[in-house]
Amino acid sequence: MTSRRIFRSLPAVALVAAGAIVLAGCTPADGDAAATGDPVTGGTLVYASGDAEPSCLDPHVGGNYPQALIAGQFLESLVSLDESGEVIPWLATEWTTSEDGLTWDFTLREDVSFTDGTPFDAEAVKANVEHLKDPATQSSTGYLALGKVDTVEVVSDTVARFHLSVPDSALLESLSQPWTAIESPTGIARGMDENCVAPVGTGPFIVDEWIPQDHVSLVRNDDYTTGPADRAHDGAAYLDGITWRFIPDSASRYAALQAGEVDIIDNAQPDTLDQASKSGTLVEIDAPRPGAANRLELNSGQPPFDDIRVREAFIRAADVNDGIDSLFFGTADRSYSVLSSVEQLAYSDDSLFDTDLDEANALLDEAGWTERDSRGIRSKDGVPLTLRFPVSTNQSIPAEQSLFEQVQATAKEAGFDVQLSPVDLSSWYGALAAHEYELVSAPYTKVGPDVLRILYHSDSITPAPSGYFANLAQLDDADLDALLTAAASESDPDERADLYEQAQQIILGGFYALPLYDQQNHFLHSPGLEGVRAMPTVSTPTFADAWLAD
Repeated sequence: MTSRRIFRSLPAVALVAAGAIVLAGCTPADGDAAATGDPVTGGTLVYASGDAEPSCLDPHVGGNYPQALIAGQFLESLVSLDESGEVIPWLATEWTTSEDGLTWDFTLREDVSFTDGTPFDAEAVKANVEHLKDPATQSSTGYLALGKVDTVEVVSDTVARFHLSVPDSALLESLSQPWTAIESPTGIARGMDENCVAPVGTGPFIVDEWIPQDHVSLVRNDDYTTGPADRAHDGAAYLDGITWRFIPDSASRYAALQAGEVDIIDNAQPDTLDQASKSGTLVEIDAPRPGAANRLELNSGQPPFDDIRVREAFIRAADVNDGIDSLFFGTADRSYSVLSSVEQLAYSDDSLFDTDLDEANALLDEAGWTERDSRGIRSKDGVPLTLRFPVSTNQSIPAEQSLFEQVQATAKEAGFDVQLSPVDLSSWYGALAAHEYELVSAPYTKVGPDVLRILYHSDSITPAPSGYFANLAQLDDADLDALLTAAASESDPDERADLYEQAQQIILGGFYALPLYDQQNHFLHSPGLEGVRAMPTVSTPTFADAWLAD
């Protein structure tokens, strides 16, 4: 191992130049709630989540956002990001990479144990990577994030060496995410069923009890000494514990917060945020997620969207601006990029998304969809212009579902029959797996622009071990694949930015997606809760430094 470069607390620009890529955006300034008093020890915080209750608390299994929300309270990652987007130490204190980018050495903290007593060491890191890459784990997000990691070699108790198949400029970003967080190998060895109920980590809290369809109880880890390098204080959390409740109805969640039954809620709705802002009695944390923007994916792998003219016609017909203005009360801005606004390499071209019904009609006529029935729905060779659109009610908030109804109505004017099907998360995954969709809204969170490779490279048409395939647009373009592959290994920041811009031009210019707005991440909490912040990685809340002032 020669010609190595070392990374500790370098600026983001230096990391990029050295071949390690850093989050290109970070949680906004209002992603943290400024503490105003002295910390108070004790008390149990009550959190109310509107996201779908996880079917497994182990974020290695599957890998969705609800898992990340809670897993961040008991699991920790090798590295983190600070608010400027700089990669900072966490369970790893430093890292080096070889000149060819195919090996990375991570030096680990020596003073850490999992809450079941198992030592945190290089063997534990190796076991975690193997767990994520094992098809039996049924991982998706973590599996895709570490797809270029072949093996992990135990150099010593405190040094884990990652061997890669090809250079991965997004490796540090991937390792900062909750879906690749480190779990106790002893806990993993219990088997999926037991580990899903109570994963064991090194974090500030411990899973004590899970009552499905009701709550998860977390208790303080009194021996906690770690945390990312930007943590506000050393030692154990101030809180005695957290009661993590599942309240899917947004009105009930907000009412519970107002009544003092809960201390903080997620998935605060636009009308609720508007009310809270006017009342001035609650505190908002606005922390848009990194990676992809909320968008509609057009399934180009089957008719009718295998024809670019039909894809463009739909995008010209679907009017989303009025809906965003009227339904979101100023809490969401229209996006013209497939990347989140927190990503500095996001490329936009609003001219591609001008609503133009005349142009939509002309394109459909040209494509041969000339027949119309009594409802105005077009058909071609007797086949109606039907777009199946399964909507996950667990992931799309009511305002977004109303927006989709407006898309349905405006697209109908051009002759599209958009068939909205509100379904639960399990049925939604089933519809995607069976390719029973032409349109879909599929949020995907990953730190950095490498999310484009996961979402649009043709390799991602093949399902991950979980059964989920991320390339829902079914985009299969050799030129795009080459750009995304090159960008994922490119260390020069200017070259990398150019590659990602070219890639986004293909995605947007081919009308494979209709961007909407950033993935919304709004938390509301009582003024008595202090010290809470959204992590600058994937914008999940952390309560390691939080306390209840009253």
